[in-house]
Amino acid sequence: MPQPRYKELVDRLAADIRAGRLRPGTRLPTHRDLAAREGLALVTATRVYAELQAMGLASGEAGRGTFVKEPLPRGEGIDLPAWSADVVDLSFNYPSAPGQTDLLRAALRQLAASGDLESLLRYQPHGGREHERTTVARHLDSRGVPATVDTTLLVSGAQHGLTTTAMALLEPGDVVAVDALTYPGFKLAAEANRLELASIPAAGRGPDLDALAALCKRRRVRAVYAMPTLHNPLGWVMSATRRRELVALVRHHGLILIEDAAYAFLAEGAPPPLASLAPETTVYVSSLSKSVATGLRVGFVCAPREWIARLERTIRATTWNTPATMTAIACGWMEDGTVDRLEAGKRQDATIRQSLAAEVLNRLKRISHPASYFVWLPLPQEVRADTIAMALMRERVSVSTAQPFSTSAHVPHAIRLALGSVDLDTLRRSLETVARVIADHTY
Repeated sequence: MPQPRYKELVDRLAADIRAGRLRPGTRLPTHRDLAAREGLALVTATRVYAELQAMGLASGEAGRGTFVKEPLPRGEGIDLPAWSADVVDLSFNYPSAPGQTDLLRAALRQLAASGDLESLLRYQPHGGREHERTTVARHLDSRGVPATVDTTLLVSGAQHGLTTTAMALLEPGDVVAVDALTYPGFKLAAEANRLELASIPAAGRGPDLDALAALCKRRRVRAVYAMPTLHNPLGWVMSATRRRELVALVRHHGLILIEDAAYAFLAEGAPPPLASLAPETTVYVSSLSKSVATGLRVGFVCAPREWIARLERTIRATTWNTPATMTAIACGWMEDGTVDRLEAGKRQDATIRQSLAAEVLNRLKRISHPASYFVWLPLPQEVRADTIAMALMRERVSVSTAQPFSTSAHVPHAIRLALGSVDLDTLRRSLETVARVIADHTY
């Protein structure tokens, strides 16, 4: 069966872009001009450009037109890229603290000498063993989350916790309100569960709650996904007042509130978590991935008691249980104060790295938190993010553009720098490269 004619045009344009016959940054014909040139309906021409954008080959910019994109690496900003050893990775954060390897070695020795070793070889309860959930509940309670053994579950990292929440509590087609720039992993969870994401613009240090209220009047919104304490990628910490206003909106419209606290440990003195303000409707998700180690895939979900059974069934369907060896190590470190010490060390480390970024990038507009592991760089109006990302890749520096973070039709030209994955000397040199490359493309 022959393919539709517009598909042939998509294939032809895609081939020209990939072969370099249409160079990055080239402005493509307007939708109307393309329709006239190819003898297509205007709606069909629009569909051609939509497919090129979905393939990552073009970008549409309001008021400017449609442009050929730089061919960024597959999975940029969402999937962990397999860069060669000589590429400096400023696209992902995997912060580590001195001595963590020795801590793990000691923990494994202690585990090997314990009398409960054989139990680690068996199936575990889906949400974790009772004494481990008790330990995690105490850990969360010390951070202002009203957690108990009956409302706390262990999962394989925060990403698993978010996916579990989406699968257990939401239905395909449900509308979830999210920030216009948000964590790419939640976008993936929503895509896998066929959820519709509705974009909420930012308003200062948090989402525009008037826009959220208007959305709830227009659409049947089912849930809100929020990062109130150290937002990724914008680094905001929502004020106590705005948190109360958000909770009031959630209660008024009967919404599920999903609170992602993966980076919250970095922000000392933050207002109480949303889960403490609305425990009856909030699912609190966090993990030890950033505060301890990314390879320690232990996360936590705290949710209203009546949702726990559904969440447990989803854990069973996805992993059965969090691996017992990692859970035992994680709980041991919570109990003996290791987690607290590592978090304190990483707060200090993140502060040093932010100060370094402020020094090196002082001529650029920056959006960040003084103790976060990332910096958001909005680019000058004439500078394209994909061009900067590829120019940096040629300099052996990997960064993320706004594309994987964006949930709206308008994708800003900006890059996110992850500061926590390299030593300080390498970070300084890489940030100097970032500043130079952006300056070279600014006119």
